[in-house]
Amino acid sequence: MTAPIPPPLRIGVIGLGHLGSLHAKMLAQMEGALLAQVYDTDPSRRAETAALYHTTAAPTLESLLDAVDAVSIATPTSTHFAIACEAVERGKHVFIEKPITETLEQARALNALAERHDVLIQVGHIERFNPALVALDAYRLDPLFVESHRLAPFNPRGTDVPVVLDLMIHDIDIILSLVESPVVSVDANGVAVVSDTADIANARLKFANGCVANITASRISQSRMRKMRLFQQNAYISLDFLAGTAEVFRITDEPEGGASPTTLLGRLDQASIPRRIVYEHPPAPEGHNPLRHELMLFIEAVRTGRRPLVDGRAAERALDVAERILAMIENSPR
Repeated sequence: MTAPIPPPLRIGVIGLGHLGSLHAKMLAQMEGALLAQVYDTDPSRRAETAALYHTTAAPTLESLLDAVDAVSIATPTSTHFAIACEAVERGKHVFIEKPITETLEQARALNALAERHDVLIQVGHIERFNPALVALDAYRLDPLFVESHRLAPFNPRGTDVPVVLDLMIHDIDIILSLVESPVVSVDANGVAVVSDTADIANARLKFANGCVANITASRISQSRMRKMRLFQQNAYISLDFLAGTAEVFRITDEPEGGASPTTLLGRLDQASIPRRIVYEHPPAPEGHNPLRHELMLFIEAVRTGRRPLVDGRAAERALDVAERILAMIENSPR
């Protein structure tokens, strides 16, 4: 007997700005999901989005929560905590854009509330699903030194939070996921150039296992850059998050003709076991879309009860480090 097909997960999108409209578009097309309702404080925006994706414009947040199983929250960071708490208290699973909340205290309270109500929280740290990182799934990543640069031209849309929470937190989250060791020290500085908070910042993190990460973020750059370099024993890995590509330079004693196409750069024949220096350009899955992928994993997590890859506690850890960086910047002598 064929098992019954579960009904689609009814999802509502809250906040229909740039990101929220993309969420609505993806969910309207996604198998296993039903874009049940959309809500925005702007009535014309919610009506327009509802018409575009053949769904219902909720007149109030409360009416949307009554009609769905889960929500996607893409509102300004300052509103995340209140909206997410209301959804959780009604037993709704929550996908929430990064950063999870405005403060670490709020993040801890929200995660505790979700655990009490037995609902899932997934946070939109979308760079975890970037093709550059996905392409490295088959590699063992154990970096001892990390360097990242995330630069962007000025955009007033992001200035409701410091650049550490707007841009740098992406790299903080990625690095914490790769370096499975506690952060033992933070050194940071930053400058407010065009807004009231830091627009350019640099942080140096030291981990208990000896790894060091040097992270730079700026939102006043002339051009965009999103790059990360990983140095580990016998390997150097370069990621370009804008291009969605990864390059791997490594020393190996594996026989030639492995699963990944390699380019031989040289040989090390002095040791008892001959080794080769090889270059690899691992491909990501064809047609990979990071937003679609993270939303799909959210739907799967709700249906199966599995912990999301970027759950509320992972986002809380990233926010903890971000707040330590912000405190260091605010307390540094001017």
